[in-house]
Amino acid sequence: MTELERRGQPTVPAVRQLSPEAQAALAAGRADSTRRAYREDREAFVKWCAEHGEQPVPATQNLLVEYVTHLTRTPRPRTGRPSAPSSLERMLSAITTMHAELDMPKPETKGARTVISGYKHQLALDKKPGGEQQRAKAALPPALRKMLDALDRDTLIGKRDAAMLLLGYSAATRSSELVGLDIGEPVECDEGYLVKIYRVKMKKFTESAVPYGKTPATCPVRALRSLIGAMREEGRTEGPLFVRIDRHGRIAPPMKRLGKSIGDPSGRLTPDAASDVVERLAEAAGFEGRWRGHSLRRGFATAAQRGGAPMVKVARQGGWADNSTSLARYFEAGNPWDDNPVMGL
Repeated sequence: MTELERRGQPTVPAVRQLSPEAQAALAAGRADSTRRAYREDREAFVKWCAEHGEQPVPATQNLLVEYVTHLTRTPRPRTGRPSAPSSLERMLSAITTMHAELDMPKPETKGARTVISGYKHQLALDKKPGGEQQRAKAALPPALRKMLDALDRDTLIGKRDAAMLLLGYSAATRSSELVGLDIGEPVECDEGYLVKIYRVKMKKFTESAVPYGKTPATCPVRALRSLIGAMREEGRTEGPLFVRIDRHGRIAPPMKRLGKSIGDPSGRLTPDAASDVVERLAEAAGFEGRWRGHSLRRGFATAAQRGGAPMVKVARQGGWADNSTSLARYFEAGNPWDDNPVMGL
């Protein structure tokens, strides 16, 4: 008799294990960052279950309540604080999808989600991190101008960063979409550039028209043309548009660790590296708050709403679905000072 049977708990039933090919096919349907997070979440859950003599699958509702409660009380080594409510929600998704991939019924998560809801409520009352969802600041045109002022645009890295800011803003890209572009993909025409972008959430390509700006310093067309020309002078006529550049202003060679190649051998920037550029320039401009690659996308949507652009036009420029609820929130919120009900009282 097993230890679990002696304790009166059911043993794990035999489940069909997916082939490596099937596991790879499932993984390909998720973003790289999501795959990494799910893997880490599942490993942590299985480890905790082993330490407490519990079976991770099939997970009971009570087991998930106990695990989530444990996470709300246990500081993480990196931050010194327990996981944020959003991280706990993702962890539950990692566990429920793990069951589905093993051809098992999804566990009941209502109790665990109730714990998360109460945890978030208490964080908000205590004014602690996690009580309010942290959003990247919106990079509106005045902020973009100050960030661009921090660049030396005579250098290769300055040309790269300017093109990243202005193209990321005008095409409303996510960081992964921006760094996924290759040199030959933006097609120049009389009006500007037509840029075919793979939209990761929609899982399809869209074409964004990027027109000339009224001011040369903030013109995405001029910035993109300047970068492409500089890359060609460096002998780069194909491959990634946005690449690693070292402190000497040279395109960085392939990275190695212990003699083995790491990262993209072509030098393509990672999404995190692109976000770091935005964060660095925001800091150089003296801005506070959270600035990441998504600041460009948020800035575009916010400015377009304030400028009176139709929501469907904004959606198609930035790769949102026509009925996107996330984009609709920008339009519903609007400018808090326009038609403010307090005015005139």
